[in-house]
Amino acid sequence: MTRIRGNIVTPDGILEHGIVRLEGGRIAEVIADAGALAADVELGDGWVVPGFVDLHVHGGFGGDFMDASASSYETITGFHGRHGTTSMLATTVTATKSDIDAVLRATADYRAAASPRGAKLLGVHLEGPFISEKWPGAQNPAHIVPPNADWVREWTSAYPGLIKQLTLAPEKEGSLDVIRELRALGIIAAAGHTDATYDQVVAAAEAGLNQAVHTFNAMTPLHHRNPGVAGAVLTTDGIVAEVIADGVHVHEAAVKLLTKTKTAGNLVLITDAMSAAGLGDGQYSLGGLDVTVGGGVARLTHGDSLAGSTLTMIEAFRFVVRRIGLSVPEASRLASANAAKQLGLEAELGAIRAGAAADLVLLTPGLDIVRVYRDGAPIG
Repeated sequence: MTRIRGNIVTPDGILEHGIVRLEGGRIAEVIADAGALAADVELGDGWVVPGFVDLHVHGGFGGDFMDASASSYETITGFHGRHGTTSMLATTVTATKSDIDAVLRATADYRAAASPRGAKLLGVHLEGPFISEKWPGAQNPAHIVPPNADWVREWTSAYPGLIKQLTLAPEKEGSLDVIRELRALGIIAAAGHTDATYDQVVAAAEAGLNQAVHTFNAMTPLHHRNPGVAGAVLTTDGIVAEVIADGVHVHEAAVKLLTKTKTAGNLVLITDAMSAAGLGDGQYSLGGLDVTVGGGVARLTHGDSLAGSTLTMIEAFRFVVRRIGLSVPEASRLASANAAKQLGLEAELGAIRAGAAADLVLLTPGLDIVRVYRDGAPIG
């Protein structure tokens, strides 16, 4: 049993100097009137927030999910776990079907054997290969293919419940059939790397499209006479918007715009982190494409497109508090609760309440990490 005292961010507000009691990997009790009750961890004016949930992450600390190896997965989940992420989706890039098959197999095997040393791997986010040739970003255009519902059925039959999100270009022929298939299976259908019009995104949302990956990046932009994908995302409540809050991918003003328009629990922080996260500047690879990291910014060596990020969730959390002006509870919803809800796991993850998983991030008043708990056990 572990008792932690601090300013606890709960779904109902902040419990100042409250205590959260962990037992058996769960949150056993949240005590508002803690008084002189002894605690094992005393944070003073520090914060206790739910563990971060990252729906879109490719790698970190030299590991890439496309490596399809347990050692890489251990590296990635350990690195991001130490930076506050307690749950994540293994995110692919546009690749051959055989390479995607390998990631699904490796993720299923890892989940069956994983120890609690790092972040939980909840499943897979397939980013591609059903995207637009006009907006490949750092995806390899050689492997882009038309939407294929048969592939989705094959994957989900072989690995039931493993795929949690699939990103596609909703304007492509066959995309609406894939979106309907995904939603019938409870899989997030996300727009990304897309040349769609506003009307095409609205039609896709009516078919079940319910997320947009890295909003404003690799999509048709907002224009007052041609609102594009970005305009549809901003104005459609049923579409949850991801945002890479690092001050590089999206200007502060655009992040503020998202926080003012996506107010119904439909904005989530993601890292889109690649293997260079946690390492220094230098040469790397993403989906077989050469990447150069300079000043912490990852770009394709040939073409100069942004190539994922070197972001961690705690850095994104700090960014929206310090630069965008959100409160700690507001930032917590974007980093944890909203993603958990999108996955249908809000009873288990993303909130500090009795009965939920004991996934917590302990922070100083200045938002530095003190400790991270996954299922009641410290990470790192």
